[in-house]
Amino acid sequence: MSDFDMMGLPQQLVDRLNEMGLKDPTPIQKQAIPHALNGRDVMGLAQTGTGKTAAFGVPLVAQMLEMPGRPAPKSVRGLVLAPTRELATQISVNLRGFAEKTPLKVAMVVGGQSINNQIKRLERGVDLLVATPGRLLDLMDRRAVRLDQATFLVLDEADQMLDMGFIHDLRKIAKVIPAERQTMLFSATMPKLMNEIAQSYLNRPIRVEVSPPGKAADKVTQEVHFIAKSEKANLLIELLGKHRGERALVFGRTKHGSEKLMKTLVKAGFDAASIHGNKSQGQRDRAIAAFKSGETTVLVATDVAARGLDIPDVKHVYNFDLPNVPDNYVHRIGRTARAGKDGAAIAFCAPEEMDELKAIQKTMGVAIPVGSGRPWEVADIPEGAKPAGRGRRRGGGGGGGGRPKSAGPGGGQQPQGKKPGGGRRRRRGGKPGGGQSSGQGGRKSGGSGQTAA
Repeated sequence: MSDFDMMGLPQQLVDRLNEMGLKDPTPIQKQAIPHALNGRDVMGLAQTGTGKTAAFGVPLVAQMLEMPGRPAPKSVRGLVLAPTRELATQISVNLRGFAEKTPLKVAMVVGGQSINNQIKRLERGVDLLVATPGRLLDLMDRRAVRLDQATFLVLDEADQMLDMGFIHDLRKIAKVIPAERQTMLFSATMPKLMNEIAQSYLNRPIRVEVSPPGKAADKVTQEVHFIAKSEKANLLIELLGKHRGERALVFGRTKHGSEKLMKTLVKAGFDAASIHGNKSQGQRDRAIAAFKSGETTVLVATDVAARGLDIPDVKHVYNFDLPNVPDNYVHRIGRTARAGKDGAAIAFCAPEEMDELKAIQKTMGVAIPVGSGRPWEVADIPEGAKPAGRGRRRGGGGGGGGRPKSAGPGGGQQPQGKKPGGGRRRRRGGKPGGGQSSGQGGRKSGGSGQTAA
């Protein structure tokens, strides 16, 4: 007898979970499912790859199996909102799997697909609807869907929805859903605004957390290479060449940069593809399918496009560009070492990305081991270079004071020696992962933020 049997789930659902190979619940499922089955609102915090979809999907299906009758035309009984098409697709595949051999109808509506086909699909009503906020609002404007009978609301990857500017869409959607409902919110991180969202949407929620925000998966080995921006592509080609045939996911900051990098890798002889916001849904689906099947072994992606990727055998994650938001680093490297497997996360740090690296190490509470090079200093940053971050004002005159210690064991603090002199390009050693403040005399950091993917 599995732990799922002990949770009071309908036997047909337990049997279906066994058929899917889900016999023992993960920690987040053990904590969330019993509360959800009791009708409590749930706020779940867990890193990617921990089984969050089943943590809300299993109790949703279980409770809906006990509901009498069928949904009214154009109506929805349960709504799951996700920030990206890829994540919505992944969720709908799982929900359909849980609901197989039952009368429950699961539908998905996302952008990039025919809205007319989606309108037809909704005409008879559905039990569970998985949607991206933008497409759902389009359907609401056309009076093609009703949410006034929805008694379940799930916000998945809620932190990413906030990052992508969906807050106003969420408010519009929540207004038309009955106040008497069960709401579940799942997120990999918990920024301050998320607490406000939780207070607005959830009623006395149970908080379940299996991994503190900012903690990487235990089986991910990490390293950082300090390298000039112009040399990053050459180093990536060199490192990829050492494990040809193994899946590697490469993260870029912008759509244009990711596409350019993919073409560079193809010219270098790699089977590479890319996913980002400039690709159509069909192109993204084909690229992901080829990556899953092993037809392509390198996938270059932006943060937004990669949300929802669930590919168990990704062995390597490369942070070609460091993310502006430290928590996104944790989410990126969570794409490897899934389902208890090992994985490697390799980061590249150009001079103008030192602030991003220090923020990442502070968030994680560890110093990332150095793979090559030495932490950049102020004098190493090319004159006129824009920092990779955004919205921060860098520290005063040439890195003299206020140098933060590298967080975590093995980090150490950069030596408090002389200031870099005479504009010469110099590097100073120091313990791995520490890094010196890359101050630029109070210059405001107005660098290029991430292009929406």
